[in-house]
Amino acid sequence: MIGSAHVRISSWQQAAVALGSAVGALVDPRRADLIAALGETTGKPAFKRVLERMKRSQEGKFLHYNCIMKFSWKGHDISANVGHAWDLPENTFGAAYAKFMGSRNFSPDDRPLVRFLDIEELAYVAMRVREVHDFWHTLFDLPTNLLGESALKVIESQQMHLPMCFMSVIGGSARFNSKQRSLFFEHYLPWALRAGRNCTDLMCIYYCHFDEDMDVVRRKWGIIPAPPLTAKV
Repeated sequence: MIGSAHVRISSWQQAAVALGSAVGALVDPRRADLIAALGETTGKPAFKRVLERMKRSQEGKFLHYNCIMKFSWKGHDISANVGHAWDLPENTFGAAYAKFMGSRNFSPDDRPLVRFLDIEELAYVAMRVREVHDFWHTLFDLPTNLLGESALKVIESQQMHLPMCFMSVIGGSARFNSKQRSLFFEHYLPWALRAGRNCTDLMCIYYCHFDEDMDVVRRKWGIIPAPPLTAKV
């Protein structure tokens, strides 16, 4: 069932939305709504590939047949599934995630809804890309400043091959000052390319491992945490 957020547009309108979103996202990479629209209008082939990988993996099959069929992609209550993370021991993945979200006053339910994809399975994949973003911030120990977001977009590009990720890196790097540019291209870009290539397929993971030790989770999934990113660069 297509949700109320869905907007049916023609091919040329889709191209116009993609172009407008790309320009807007390059001007202001912090616009989550523009980045979301860009991802939906340019990412259908990548979403199809991710969906096929999900169907071939054990945990991905669970996600596909239980989550897609049980919950509409139009925005189920994610908080209900992760709320217990705030009560877990400090060394766990869940506690690290809760600290990341709480320190920034983020809500798991704040991601933009899918609007421009007509196929429900692909719309679910697009929504899942947004839902796992903060999990990946936590796992790779990346902040939400410009360097951290740009580095994560490199990893997302390695994992999903979405044009939106590549464009976001271009938009973010264009806004770097000289110190940030040097740090990113000499230090964090090589790390992010290696980290995204070496870890498991993170789109096919069912994120129910909140009570496990963070170091154990990272080893299990081949996660290489980021080098420290200074707050003021």
